[in-house]
Amino acid sequence: MKYPNGSRRVSASGSNPRRQQLVNKYSNRGMTLEDDINSTNQFYLESDKAIIHKKPTPVQIVNVNYPKRSAAVITEAYFKQSSTTDYNGLYRNKYVDFEAKETKNKTSFPLANIHDHQVRHMEAVVKHGGVCFLIIRFAVHEETFFFPAEKLFPYWNGQLTGGKKSIPYEIINEEGYLIPFQYQARIDYLRIIDELYF
Repeated sequence: MKYPNGSRRVSASGSNPRRQQLVNKYSNRGMTLEDDINSTNQFYLESDKAIIHKKPTPVQIVNVNYPKRSAAVITEAYFKQSSTTDYNGLYRNKYVDFEAKETKNKTSFPLANIHDHQVRHMEAVVKHGGVCFLIIRFAVHEETFFFPAEKLFPYWNGQLTGGKKSIPYEIINEEGYLIPFQYQARIDYLRIIDELYF
C-alpha cells in the first residue's frame, strides 16, 4: 500500500497493519490488573450483578497550597492507618473482599507482596462468613488466578515458622482457579464465586 507521500507501508509480519494494531492491543490484555478489575467491577455495576468497589486509602491531609481556587495542590499528607484489602462489596447477599496482586515472577508468588495486617483482615472476613480471596496475575504467563483466602492462610502461617516465603506457581495453578480473559467482564471472578459458594 502506498501513502500520499509515496512511501510504502510494510508491516514486520507482512500482515495488514490495522489487523496488527488490533493484535498488539489485545495481546497486552489491559494496562494493569487494577485496570482490568476496575473495568470488570464497572460492568458488574452497570449490569446490576454486584456492587464492588476499590477501597480508598485513608489519608490525612496536612497542608494544601491554593495558588487559585481551581488548582489546589496537596503539599503534605500521610497515611492515617494501614490499608486492609483492595476491594470490597456485595454479591448475592454476601460480603465480598479481596486483594489483587500482580507478579513478574515466573515460578512463584512471593508472600512479601502481602502484609500481616491484610492477612489478619482476611481471616476476620472468613470467620464472619464473607467471601475472601486473592486475584493473582502472573504477568509472564499472562494468567490470572482466583486464590481463596482459606488456601493462603497455611502458606502464610508456614512462612512465619520457617517455611517457604512464596507459593509455587504450580500450587496456585492446582489449588487456585484460572480466570480466562474476556471482553466485557475482563476478570470474571463472580463466575468462580458462583461455583464455590452458591
